[in-house]
Amino acid sequence: MNSVKISGVDQLLNEVQAWNRTLDFYLQENSNLKTRLSQVLDNNTDKQFIELAEHFQNSFIHNDECIKDMQKDLSAMQKVLKNIAAGASADEKKITQQQNKLRNEMGYFEKNFIELQNKFNQDIISFP
Repeated sequence: MNSVKISGVDQLLNEVQAWNRTLDFYLQENSNLKTRLSQVLDNNTDKQFIELAEHFQNSFIHNDECIKDMQKDLSAMQKVLKNIAAGASADEKKITQQQNKLRNEMGYFEKNFIELQNKFNQDIISFP
């Protein structure tokens, strides 16, 4: 079993902490989008608009669930990395694979979040 170098662990831990801050931001931004949707719904009762609003509401709820799931995964990874930094042994390949998985999930989530946010802003403005 190979050990992860401390400087490498520090870098991985720093990356996990940055992702946690990013997810906190997206959680707050998602809340802002839900509030904005509620405000717009107060002024529009058109049936088509309500259907569109339901779609966005479901998407925002899904985002919350994804964020919470990723936060759990990041918390688990952070614990593992702190244990390694404290001297515990680890499988470097497994740690690297998990970090890459988290990196891919974060990239995918950020891309989809921004696309949804842009679509929401465009659809809300352009709806008659």
